Amino acid sequence: MSELLKIEGLTKAYPGVVANDGVGFSVRPGEVHALLGENGAGKSTLVKMIYGLVKPDAGTMHFAGAPYAPTDPRAARATGVAMVFQHFSLFEALSVAENVALGMENPPPMRQLSSKIREISQAYGLPLDPARLVGDLSAGERQRVEIVRCLLQDPKLLIMDEPTSVLTPQEVDILFHTLRKLSSEGTAILYISHKLEEIRALCDGATILRGGKVVGSCNPREKTARELAEMMVGAELKVTDRAERSLGEVVLKVTGLSLPPMSQFGPALKDVGFELRAGEVMGIGGVAGNGQEELLATLSGEKPSAPGTVTLMGKDISSLGPNGRRAMGLLAAPEERLGHAAVPAMSLTENAILTGTMRKPLTKNGFVDQAAAKSFADEIIATFDVRTPGAHVAARALSGGNLQKYVIGREVLQNPAVLIVNQPTWGVDAAAAASIRQALLDLAAKGAAVIAISQDLDELMEIADNFAALNEGRLSAPRPTQGLTIEEIGLMLGGAHGMQEATA
Repeated sequence: MSELLKIEGLTKAYPGVVANDGVGFSVRPGEVHALLGENGAGKSTLVKMIYGLVKPDAGTMHFAGAPYAPTDPRAARATGVAMVFQHFSLFEALSVAENVALGMENPPPMRQLSSKIREISQAYGLPLDPARLVGDLSAGERQRVEIVRCLLQDPKLLIMDEPTSVLTPQEVDILFHTLRKLSSEGTAILYISHKLEEIRALCDGATILRGGKVVGSCNPREKTARELAEMMVGAELKVTDRAERSLGEVVLKVTGLSLPPMSQFGPALKDVGFELRAGEVMGIGGVAGNGQEELLATLSGEKPSAPGTVTLMGKDISSLGPNGRRAMGLLAAPEERLGHAAVPAMSLTENAILTGTMRKPLTKNGFVDQAAAKSFADEIIATFDVRTPGAHVAARALSGGNLQKYVIGREVLQNPAVLIVNQPTWGVDAAAAASIRQALLDLAAKGAAVIAISQDLDELMEIADNFAALNEGRLSAPRPTQGLTIEEIGLMLGGAHGMQEATA
């Protein structure tokens, strides 16, 4: 079979870093081809060049046998290349059809477009109501909007960046069915994911990047997930060490915690309650948009709660803000790395100061101690293997995975009594994810209590002692993870836990 996309010697450099260094590979029509690599390996830059968002410094691309050098995404789409991004670009206040129209060069009349959306979405097993507001859709349904918008272009090559990071196991099955149907019709798919078992189940071929260079290719079905991870890292992967630990006294108690929606389309928290013990890792799962952000915001003190709802080590902290709670030992790392957990334009040293002054000696007589702050930033970089030229670099210059390691490291090294993290390894490669999970387990082994809010169920089963599910702002009763099946978790995520409790 002839090549649809052929890349040779593609190179792109930025000040201080070569993102892609002589990259070459090819994708055939109908092939599902994985692009694997650690964070910072060059995957994002590569697909941006294919999609016309970035211009290469050197090298050539051919598409369907003809020279291919898109000047912008519009030119890429006109050639037959479509892309579903990791972060959805949708307007919540607009309908499905209106959002789809915004992504088209010359959209047809709305009634005709709505009919086409229904037809395409039904044909590919992704049913959508064109009239529904995007703000009312689940994360999985929002992804359907992005995919259907691409399918209306009749693409020859579909690029997908971390497409399952916000999906339940059942939604992943639906997506894979759609992608296999597209593949059988001759559409090539370039698939980026850190979930290696998914790569093994779905992909026909894989190209592995490390440090901006191609270091190997393989049929992922003939490799184990561990072998794929070690090809990406270039070294033997450490196995997570889950030391035996006994749980101590209750350090965090939450009773009757409710919170109105933080946005027009957000969920309200409804009568949330649980107890967290010293040395415990509690995993909280849920499909995106079911109250994860709201829960972290009210536990961290960003959003106020009613008196008596949040107690830390026997003291009511409901009225305390983030700094007061940090001083007492309750620390948090939000999901949104850039803009919430870190200020993009600030250096890593400055970002260390943002949350570190409550528990680290980073100030003298009311002024920032620059030497102490840099020392703290250097400690985070060294301890958590953050790939960066130094602490002077702006947060936005780091890859997503490296910034995540920095943010988690910043909180862990402050020795919290309670650490709450939302999506600790979201969009992070296998090696970085393993180091973050190990850091959380090590923290618990020292006696800290940890709440890990995550959509990665495998992750929660690996590190958590107990599991609870968030559904429409309600939290199920925590259950021991040992013996809990994926099917039971799927039902809990869908809200079935309420029925279980009612009949218990």
